[in-house]
Amino acid sequence: MTEFEPSLRLHHDGEALVSNWRALDARSGDARAGAAVKANGYGLGAREVVTRLRDAGCRDFFVAHWAEAEFIADLVPPSWISVLNGIAQADIPAAQALGAIPVLNTPEQVSNWRSAGGWRCHVMLDSGINRLGVAPDQTGILADLDIDILLSHLASADEDVAQNARQLEIFAEARSHIRAQRYSFANSAGIMLGAAYHFDLTRPGLSLYGGIARPEMAEWIKPVVRLSARLLQVRDLPAGAMVGYNATHVCSKETRVGTISMGYADGYMRAFSAKGRAWVDGLELPVIGRVSMDLVTLDLNAAPALREGDWVNVDYDLVTASELTGLSQYELLTLLGDRSSRFWI
Repeated sequence: MTEFEPSLRLHHDGEALVSNWRALDARSGDARAGAAVKANGYGLGAREVVTRLRDAGCRDFFVAHWAEAEFIADLVPPSWISVLNGIAQADIPAAQALGAIPVLNTPEQVSNWRSAGGWRCHVMLDSGINRLGVAPDQTGILADLDIDILLSHLASADEDVAQNARQLEIFAEARSHIRAQRYSFANSAGIMLGAAYHFDLTRPGLSLYGGIARPEMAEWIKPVVRLSARLLQVRDLPAGAMVGYNATHVCSKETRVGTISMGYADGYMRAFSAKGRAWVDGLELPVIGRVSMDLVTLDLNAAPALREGDWVNVDYDLVTASELTGLSQYELLTLLGDRSSRFWI
């Protein structure tokens, strides 16, 4: 395939990824930390993420779909892979051949799995998020099931609310009478709620990739993603010139404007319009006008020496970007498109 000069680069810091997993593992106390690698490793590339975390010592990987399990099944023993979204009856033979473990979420899934042979499985208990999982009053159907992990999922672990303790009480009560090899409750934020939430296995996701699930994590979670873009064009506009769709920006003075190849097709959404920024040598370059499908315009007055072909760093701090745009840190990661050149460093 012909190699073309990229106009957008996505840098992934492999050392930061591993450092984050090790920090989350350490803060899981006596529990081991697994890794949520669904949504293509939260947009970073599941195969690259799994390889690095496997080599660091991670032994439990969580995906949402069976195709995601198949995508990484040659990298780790398939029994290390858990498929969170359950299983359709028609998929059971292929799933058993693959060897990844389904997380059973409904009485029907439990019945179908048992009828197909009742092999080892995981089970999701709904402790109050009311999304997926077997309800507490349905747990009688789990008798004699070969359960490796009994899981539940916190709804509001990123907040200090009473719901966390209520869910913990429900899960702990279920643990007392549902036999499983291991019990798993805490996500990234849940790890920070304390040892009572850790059980045997934690399931960090967002914070592996640099997301700050709770404020107290900001001091030790390292950013993993960095964006840089090449200037496609640089021009000088007079005061009064209008920039971008619907002329939402009018230059108040003579302005040096640079256009970069980035937009909502790359995960840089319209919500960054007139709010985002780029940097070069410590100099701030504000986004002006509307972000469009694959172009963004920057005010280059702070760095007038920039020329067509030069590179700028696009500010993509997840917490700051979330506050600016209203997009969650999860969205900011998983929306990153596939048109950029990706580099693991």
